[in-house]
Amino acid sequence: MAPRRILAALVFLLATPPVGAEEPPTCPPAPVQALVLPRLAQALQEGREARLLAFGSSSTQGAYASSPERTYPARLEAALRREGLAVRVMNRGRGGEDALEMRARLEEDVVAALPDLVIWQLGVNGAIREHSLTRFRALLRQGVARMQETGTDVVLMDSQRGPWAKAHAVLRDLFDSTLAEVAQERGVQLFSRRRMMDAWAESGTADGAVIAPDGLHHNDRGYACLAEALAAAIRAGLRLPR
Repeated sequence: MAPRRILAALVFLLATPPVGAEEPPTCPPAPVQALVLPRLAQALQEGREARLLAFGSSSTQGAYASSPERTYPARLEAALRREGLAVRVMNRGRGGEDALEMRARLEEDVVAALPDLVIWQLGVNGAIREHSLTRFRALLRQGVARMQETGTDVVLMDSQRGPWAKAHAVLRDLFDSTLAEVAQERGVQLFSRRRMMDAWAESGTADGAVIAPDGLHHNDRGYACLAEALAAAIRAGLRLPR
């Protein structure tokens, strides 16, 4: 191949994003919830690929996402890699579950994976089914304590906002308050989707812009913007420059 053709081919390859790469989404403004994550920081400082694990129900699995690449864990990995962070995000979401079912698979799906950070999303299915708040709190405490025994960082994530949540605000708030209570009690981090999505609503973002037609789950944009908010929270906790 002639030198000019080789140069042109190299320029094309450098200018072309990798297959599956997407531009960062345009997201509504939201406060940055800085997450203090010493184990993750240590992994990155050691120069190894950090292992993040998204543990939860359908919001983690990606209900109503148009493809696996558009779930929040996949978008979070992409967002952090754009920042130059060597991370892999494992998706261990399973639709329809809450604290009882997740506690039962904690050893196999979380502990055995040896993560540096676990983002545990739960609570909404407990509210939907009107589970015992006392049992939920006990299972949550057990799960967090078991994760902490492994040395991993733990972030709890509360419920999304939308038509269903607004119609069941009392139950939703009880479960979300329990997540905040246990996070403080156990000394782990809380990422509040409530705080994030309340800010989105205050900026004029309609539910339909970030919530799927079922009125409960995120759509592609909602998952993408959740991932961007989480990436910003992680970056802020690691004190990385913008």
